[in-house]
Amino acid sequence: MGDNLLTLMKTSTRNQSGIKRGLAGLLLSVLATQFCWAQSGKPTNSALNYIDPTIGNVAPLLNTNRPVAHLPNQMVRVFPHRQDHLDMQITDFPMLSQNIITPQMVFAIKPAKGALADTAWFRRLTYDHDLEVTRPWYYSVKLTDDDILLEFTPGARTGIYRFTFPAGVKKNLLLSHNYANGKYDFQNGNAVVGTEFVNDAIHEQKGMAYLYGVFTGKPQTGKRDGEKDWGRYTVSGIPEKPKKVPGERAYASYAESDGPVVEFRYGVSFISVEQAKKNLEAELNGVSFDQQKANGQAAWAKAIGKITVEGGTEAQKRTFYTSLYRCYARMVDMTEGGKYYSGYDKQVHTDSRPFYTDDYTWGNYLALHPLQTILNPKGEADMLESYVRMYKESGWMPEYPKPYGDRPGMFGFKSSVVFLDAYRKGIRNFDVKAAFEGMLKNAEQATMLPFRNGPKGDLEDFYAKNGYYPALRPGEKETDAFASQKPGQKRSAVAITLGDCYDSWALSEMAKTLGNETVYAKYAPRTQNYRNLWNPKYNMFIPKDAQGNWIDIDPKFDGGHNGFDYYNENNGWSYMWNAQQDLSGLRELMGGPEKMEQNLDQLFREGMEKSKPVFWEMWPNQTGMIGQFAMGNQVTFFIPYLFNYTNASWKTQKYTRLLLDTWFQDTIFGVPGDEDGGSMSSFVVFSAMGFYPTTPGIPRYSITSPLFTKVSVALPNGKTFTISAPKSSRTNKYIQSATLNGKPLTSLSFTHDELMQGGTLVLDMGEKTDKKWDMQN
Repeated sequence: MGDNLLTLMKTSTRNQSGIKRGLAGLLLSVLATQFCWAQSGKPTNSALNYIDPTIGNVAPLLNTNRPVAHLPNQMVRVFPHRQDHLDMQITDFPMLSQNIITPQMVFAIKPAKGALADTAWFRRLTYDHDLEVTRPWYYSVKLTDDDILLEFTPGARTGIYRFTFPAGVKKNLLLSHNYANGKYDFQNGNAVVGTEFVNDAIHEQKGMAYLYGVFTGKPQTGKRDGEKDWGRYTVSGIPEKPKKVPGERAYASYAESDGPVVEFRYGVSFISVEQAKKNLEAELNGVSFDQQKANGQAAWAKAIGKITVEGGTEAQKRTFYTSLYRCYARMVDMTEGGKYYSGYDKQVHTDSRPFYTDDYTWGNYLALHPLQTILNPKGEADMLESYVRMYKESGWMPEYPKPYGDRPGMFGFKSSVVFLDAYRKGIRNFDVKAAFEGMLKNAEQATMLPFRNGPKGDLEDFYAKNGYYPALRPGEKETDAFASQKPGQKRSAVAITLGDCYDSWALSEMAKTLGNETVYAKYAPRTQNYRNLWNPKYNMFIPKDAQGNWIDIDPKFDGGHNGFDYYNENNGWSYMWNAQQDLSGLRELMGGPEKMEQNLDQLFREGMEKSKPVFWEMWPNQTGMIGQFAMGNQVTFFIPYLFNYTNASWKTQKYTRLLLDTWFQDTIFGVPGDEDGGSMSSFVVFSAMGFYPTTPGIPRYSITSPLFTKVSVALPNGKTFTISAPKSSRTNKYIQSATLNGKPLTSLSFTHDELMQGGTLVLDMGEKTDKKWDMQN
């Protein structure tokens, strides 16, 4: 009841504006805290009240964020199966989602009342958002046409669904699959075992998932032939032409005289049905729904409570704590009772240490992994050791590790940056030697082409010899056999060249740290290859053909869909900054700090020149725009901090505030692009606190304007790092002076070691913008 009341109260406040909304938000905060206190007999973590999983549930163009119920970094992640928040019908409810970006749901359940008809499995369910509760540890919804209350609470490898039906009706729980060849079998009257072969062609994931579940009491059970809709739905939510496909549907039914409340408790596994049963017994034996719900809330209180904030608006707190919640969606612990299934050698392994998968290093190296090095360095070490195990089991260091193997995605080897960043921050409890071997093998032997895995080819040999990836001229036919295998994914020649400079820097720096002078000497020069594509005429990075000639392009519009010929997902205006490993060198290449500042200014001013529909038809990932800066894609996250590398540090403060206020709001539209399981949310967490890791691999943070008057970070060593900005406000957003533990700062930066030692960063905030700071290098 407490969660339902809180959500209803919050929903009503969102329909207010101005002073009314502020007063309502204040009243909500007080009442919600008092209500939770009255329910539990003790105060709860007030930060939890600000988490709203519905924020960003409608995407600008591409993938929406999901209102995921799960425990921090754990396997079971559940959300209603619907297109987005504005889809007013729900298809069903999964038991497991092995991907939360473009969901691959496994196993499914839904309720139905009355006589059981074949169409019940395919009838979509109506609901009312005002009767829906979304919390990290609990989900509920009133299915309005059926008058059924559905509730869910997650465990690590388990979950409990609870259904409250109207009195005196026949009650049905319907099981189905999301892939074609699933199977269900009933045991002992009220138990069900399930298998489903996940065959996700988009992400190249194939493998088995297993289920063991128990229903309340002794229902009547049975199965039906599999059917799946491939056509349109009627107004009533029933498909017009269901088609039979391999697979099974199953049901558990209760008589009218049975009680109105029924539960389905289950465990899932990537190992076996037997292990799924063990997972269920280990986590939920003797644990009631409400007890598990309380356990989940406690787990989230511990995770979210590592950072506390004061000041700011109620909306900013909702955005901040919701972003922090999303930072715990990845990676996920695949360990089951001291064992784990590896999709990298298709074997079950015994290991007492957690084994994590599900990561996108291309985006998450920027801020999510650096955030883990602060909040949970032990967990980050376990994640890195998991990468090492995946390398040992498959022969390749993964970049997009998923439960069933490494998904071919994007480009580059940003796992190398993640390893270097952690190592330089003192996180070394992983097999460093094997990690370095995997980093080196990727650099020496792997293809650089995007969305492909496998050995290198002629294009990589050309790159190694000439220092740039060769591009094709407009209309020129692809001649490379491997590149031709995915005609929709082009060479991305400029993006690959720039990305490899950073990857080679990480490898060479790791080699230098480990005393491997041979590898250092070979790869250190490659870090400067970005200079080979800098074109002074364009003042940007421009492609060259195999003969070394410039290809005359419009870097704003040329390159085909998503710019895949030359760039990747963003245009040349975004990629002109991609030399994170050598920002002082980039500054020099541009002509010095004043010219770099001018280029940054123009980035935020440059217009589209075409209509929005025309622009976004070509650049669907380039969303959340201010000028040609795109907040909605990972390529750009560090760019606002580059003003700290000029004589205009105040502009970093201006633009990070503008970006947070503009593009990250506490509404269903409050995320400007693909969040990608923590990458964008970690940008929000860092920037709202007032600092950011501009170049992962260099253990130093760049300071900006915090949203809050006080931020306290509880460190795992028992110390606390505090950012104090008592005069911070919407107008007092510029840093007038700064001290770290009483020592005045001349440059807006501090080291990771200084952070982990605890202490206080004091920022004197005001409206003036004329403070001069030493440039970062």
